[in-house]
Amino acid sequence: MKFEELPTPCYVVDEGLLEKNLKTLNGVMERTGAKIVLAQKAFSMTTMYPLIGKYLSGTTASGLYEARLGYEEMGKENHVFAPAYREDEIDEIISLCDHIIFNSFSQLEKYKDKALQAGRKVGLRINPECSTQVGHAIYDPCSPGSRFGVTKEQFRPDLLEGVSGLHFHTLCQQNSDDLDTTLQAVEEKFGQWLPQMEWINFGGGHHITREDYNIPLLEDCIKRMQDKYSLEVYLEPGEAIALNAGHLITSVLDLHQNGMEIAILDTSATCHMPDVLEMPYRPPLLGSGEAGEKPFTYRLGGQTCLTGDVIGDYSFDQPLTSGDRLVFGDMAIYTMVKNTTFNGMPLPAIAVQGKNGDCQIVREFGYQDFKMRLA
Repeated sequence: MKFEELPTPCYVVDEGLLEKNLKTLNGVMERTGAKIVLAQKAFSMTTMYPLIGKYLSGTTASGLYEARLGYEEMGKENHVFAPAYREDEIDEIISLCDHIIFNSFSQLEKYKDKALQAGRKVGLRINPECSTQVGHAIYDPCSPGSRFGVTKEQFRPDLLEGVSGLHFHTLCQQNSDDLDTTLQAVEEKFGQWLPQMEWINFGGGHHITREDYNIPLLEDCIKRMQDKYSLEVYLEPGEAIALNAGHLITSVLDLHQNGMEIAILDTSATCHMPDVLEMPYRPPLLGSGEAGEKPFTYRLGGQTCLTGDVIGDYSFDQPLTSGDRLVFGDMAIYTMVKNTTFNGMPLPAIAVQGKNGDCQIVREFGYQDFKMRLA
C-alpha cells in the first residue's frame, strides 16, 4: 500500500526514521557504556519493539500494565517507577521488573524487602528542586508542591540500606545543558550518598535525537558520574526514540466561515493529539505556513463538541477543498498512547512505512473499541 492510499485518520510510523533515532541513541550507549531504555509512556507501539530492542537496553514502565508490556514484548531490562504502588499489584510488578524505583521512604519501607528478596535492584527517586523548564509548568517535576521524589529536607540516610541507586527526572524536551545544571544540583544536595550507590538514572526528557542536541555534553555528564562515583548510568527517554518519526494523515470534511476560514478535519486535537491542548503545542503540517504567511489561512479543527478542539491556524498556497488530505508531522510520540474516544470519535488506524516506502496497516479500530470502554 502506498502512503497516499492509506485511510484517514491514520498514524504512520516511518521505520527508517525510527531506526535513525535508535542508531543515534545506540551510539551514545557504545561510546559511554550507559544504558538507554524506552519510556513506554511516550511510545508503546509493540510492532516496533523488536527494532527498538535491537538498539536499546530495554524498557521502563509507570505501572503494572506498562511493566507487563515491556516484559512480554521486548523481554530485556525492565524498570518501573510510580508515585505509589498498589498492594494488590506490587507482587506482580516485582516479578516483571529488574529495577523497582520508589517515590518515598514510606513506600520504600513498605515494599523494599519484597523487592530485595526477589533479587531486584531497589532505587529511590530524588527531587533536586532544580527547575530548568520555561513555559511547561505542567511537566515540571521540580515545581513547588510536586508529588515526585524525595527532597533533601525529607531525605533519610538511615533508611538507605538495600537501596542501590538514585533516580531523578526533571527534564521535558530539553537539551543537555539543562541536564548539566540538574546534575550539579543533584551532586550538591545528594552527592555525599552517591559513592554508596551502584547506579544512577537520569530519567527522561532528553531530546537526544533533535538536530541541535549537544550529544558531547550529554556524554560528558554520563562520564562524570561514571568516573567520579563509579556509577552505572541509565537514561529513559521516550520522545527521543520516535521524535519526528511519525505522521498523522487526516482529511478535510468541510469548510466553514466565521470571521475567518475554518476547516473541519476527520481528526481531533483533544482525542488524537492532546498535547496540542495540554502543552500547548503546534504540530508541524506538511506544505503549510504560519497564519498569514501563505495566501490562504484556515483554522483547523476537529469533529467533537469541544469548542476548543482546534489544532491551530495554518496557511496554504492554494485554497483547501473538501477531501484534501493533510499530513501532520511528529505524531508518533504522546499521541497513540493518549488517544481517547471522547464524543464517540473513532481511533485512527496505525500503519508502518517500511524503508522501501511501502506502507502496511498494523491496526484498525471500530465501534467495539469505543463500546468496550463503557459499562
